[in-house]
Amino acid sequence: MLMLIVVAVAMLGGGAGGAWYFLQKRAAAATDDEPVAHAPAEKHAPTYLPLESMVVNLADGSGERFAQIGVTLDIDNEKTAEKIKTYMPAIRSSVLMLVSQRTSEELLRRDGKEKLANDIVTEVSRAIGYEVADAAPKAKPKADADGDAEESAPKRKKKRAVEPSPINGVLFSSFIVQ
Repeated sequence: MLMLIVVAVAMLGGGAGGAWYFLQKRAAAATDDEPVAHAPAEKHAPTYLPLESMVVNLADGSGERFAQIGVTLDIDNEKTAEKIKTYMPAIRSSVLMLVSQRTSEELLRRDGKEKLANDIVTEVSRAIGYEVADAAPKAKPKADADGDAEESAPKRKKKRAVEPSPINGVLFSSFIVQ
């Protein structure tokens, strides 16, 4: 009886070991068939460039409303930060113009702030020499010799590759509308 138990345990152990061996071999073969995933590109710490706080009169009818905003630019790298610092007077002027065109109602809504942030990205990108896609201008009707207006098809510009802007976004560090 003891001999029967020893043989049964040996057979179970051998079966378990064999099963483990074949399953490991199959799993290794499956991973060899899968393409090797490339390591993700190294993430570098974000670079932020704060602009001085600005106080701006808003485009409300009464002229008594104003906004104080603090803007921080999220940019790709330090080299771009140095380039932006060179153009800072023009950038601040553009941001002031953008904000002064808004009403307090616009700036108090989330979508108004998001649109302002997108417009700031566009203006900063242009200031440092990056092309930004504009909405296509509408074609104006031309008048012929008889005075009849004809619609002309807008001329299409050749599209060329546009280098992406190094400005990742705009963060508002303070935003007070009064």
